[in-house]
Amino acid sequence: MTNIETITLEVADTAAAERFYADAFGLTTQLRFRVSDAPSDGFRGYTLSLTVPQPADVDSLIETALAAGATTIKPATKSMWGYGGTVRAPDGSIWKLATSAKKNTGPATRTIDAIVLLLGAADVAASKRFYVEHGLTVGKSFGKMYVEFEAGDGPVKLALYRRKALAKDAGVAPEGSGSHRIAVGGAAAFTDPDGFAWETTASASLS
Repeated sequence: MTNIETITLEVADTAAAERFYADAFGLTTQLRFRVSDAPSDGFRGYTLSLTVPQPADVDSLIETALAAGATTIKPATKSMWGYGGTVRAPDGSIWKLATSAKKNTGPATRTIDAIVLLLGAADVAASKRFYVEHGLTVGKSFGKMYVEFEAGDGPVKLALYRRKALAKDAGVAPEGSGSHRIAVGGAAAFTDPDGFAWETTASASLS
């Protein structure tokens, strides 16, 4: 089964990005960085989500992200599905901090239950077929709206969401052009129907 083994963010300053993610979210080994000045305008077509146990953890992670230099896109609020908010990192990537719990059961622990890469797809059904053909296993599927794949032993879970719906959930306009400024590391190299590039983990580590 194909799994996501690495996520590489293309940034202007790798040292600054490393400091931000360590200070903001405590992520030190889960992400890789490489320098790129590829043009990117508007929504890059994806979000990264950190799912956590309770609202206190959402608030704590958002607080440290803002202190480290992130900007608020959607303040954390309660909703039908739980509690969460979104921020934009200094490198331009959008991060959602969320929990399905609506009440705290104790003080914040800053535990991260899962990292989820959500790709905005023009045609979720077509992208689902593409990824299944490339070895991913579907975990959850909700028609042509949302698909979640099994993470296996990988540190990051992959999901597909309609692009406009993903942008709305993040709190940004769906329009965007240029580079996605992200690369996915796995066992094989390919480019999906929406232009997201996968690289072999070996080549990603050399980037």
